[in-house]
Amino acid sequence: MLSNFESPFPTKTYSKTELKHTPDSWDWRTASISSKCPTLSEVRDQANCGSCWAFGGVEAMSDRICIHSNGTSTVHLSAQDMTSCNRLGDMGCNGGVPSTGYIYWNTLGLVDGGNYGDKSGCWSYQLAPCAHHTTGSKYPACPDSVRAPSCARKCVDNGKSWAGSKNRGNSTYNLKSVADMMKDIATNGPITAQFMVHQDFLSYKSGVYEHRGIDAPLGGHAIKIIGYGTDSGKDYWLVANSWNEEWGDHGFFKIVRGKNNCQIENFALNGGPVAGLPK
Repeated sequence: MLSNFESPFPTKTYSKTELKHTPDSWDWRTASISSKCPTLSEVRDQANCGSCWAFGGVEAMSDRICIHSNGTSTVHLSAQDMTSCNRLGDMGCNGGVPSTGYIYWNTLGLVDGGNYGDKSGCWSYQLAPCAHHTTGSKYPACPDSVRAPSCARKCVDNGKSWAGSKNRGNSTYNLKSVADMMKDIATNGPITAQFMVHQDFLSYKSGVYEHRGIDAPLGGHAIKIIGYGTDSGKDYWLVANSWNEEWGDHGFFKIVRGKNNCQIENFALNGGPVAGLPK
């Protein structure tokens, strides 16, 4: 679930010379550094909480920290810290905006924290995984509604210092075009984007998704784009969702690229896809 917000970040563009060297396809899951950076292949679960705005951000941030450290830092940023403690206009399980999440990362920082049940970090995600639009047997059905836990302000899992567990970003920017998105993904790492979810998306299993109907969207959804390519003549974005690995193609999906389908490339919406660099 997303809220409207005007991005405060500058827009990044690449020169024609830089764009000439953009690979035709990219998938961070198969990049050489992926063996050092487990978050690149991870699919998280937001549970039945409108915290996609937090997940789309912390996932890309965690990836970029590892990529830019050449695999020496494998910090798993806490989606719970972002969801429960970021009050820069965001509303926990009731929605938020990826851009303000990046402001939070740059200013107050994010502690580390695992997925539900993983107590190895400062503060793990507190809501249990559930079945998102699937009939799988691994997880129970998602409850009707949940509330975000109150901000802990202490490392409840590993007992370390809350302030000492914070990781901060250095700079954040929006991307101007499809070509800029591709170049930045391949150069710097996954990015955070958002799109409008329609009913037919919920039952996605494989292939390149393209919404063609005129039905009203169910709402906005933030995600992490980890790559791009072409499948059977269709250009696509490769995306990690936050509905666990039972949904879609093991938690991932492809959506048509270059057509602004479902507004995934809408550069007028919150400044467009957003990315940041770690300190």
